[in-house]
Amino acid sequence: MGISYKLDNFEGPLDLLLHLIEKNKVNIYDIPIVIITEQYLDYVNHMETEDLNIVSEFLVMAATLIDIKARMLLPKEVNEEGEEEDPRAELVARLLEYKYYKYMSMELKDREVTADRLLYKEATVPAEVAKYEPPVDLDKLLDGLTLAKLQEIFRAVTKRKSDRVDPIRSRFGNIRKESVSLEDKIKSVMDYARVHRKFSFRKMLERQTDKVEVVVTFLALLELMKIGKICLTQEHLFDDMFIETLEPEGEEDDLDLVDIMDDGEEFRGETDG
Repeated sequence: MGISYKLDNFEGPLDLLLHLIEKNKVNIYDIPIVIITEQYLDYVNHMETEDLNIVSEFLVMAATLIDIKARMLLPKEVNEEGEEEDPRAELVARLLEYKYYKYMSMELKDREVTADRLLYKEATVPAEVAKYEPPVDLDKLLDGLTLAKLQEIFRAVTKRKSDRVDPIRSRFGNIRKESVSLEDKIKSVMDYARVHRKFSFRKMLERQTDKVEVVVTFLALLELMKIGKICLTQEHLFDDMFIETLEPEGEEDDLDLVDIMDDGEEFRGETDG
């Protein structure tokens, strides 16, 4: 619905008052109430409209102006703070508010007219720019790290290690560990990868029972990566790596372990229990 404009008449009593103030070039904060009231009443007396709703609005404002004019002839009232009250203050506030909304409506109208001439382009960021991550600032990463803190961390780690030692079982003799076969470990890791498809590198190593098995598992992962059976991904520095099998789901190729093992050699190790 468009905004209607009336050139010969005014939209309301406040619109008429603003017109008279601008016509007389007076300060809106210091309205000469006598002059404005006379001009306002002269306009009301010459109104030709027969709409009682419109006429009543102008008459109410006329009565308000006459009341303000009468109050200005009387001694000024003093409020609770000891300041003199201006009978025109409420009318000035209403005029300023009406003027604000009137100018805003004109601004919106101008924007509505010129809106069809504005074109906007969606933001397009190149993929390489969107994926860019600033390099790690080592100074910021190691900020606040001192030798005293490093020593405290070292003590905490060694204490946890000593707490895990069983004071009774640690006195037992050496226990021979069965040899760990790289061939068997490659098969085991590949079977696990075929079932889970994508899993954590860290959790894979945590499943191993000792250091030797961790080393053999790591070697098995490297061999499987070398022949293109699995791949490792890491999104951010120091994040956990994820292992994903490259075999299509449901298709299991036989591993040519002869070439992998270099004449069937096995990695074997012994640990002290």
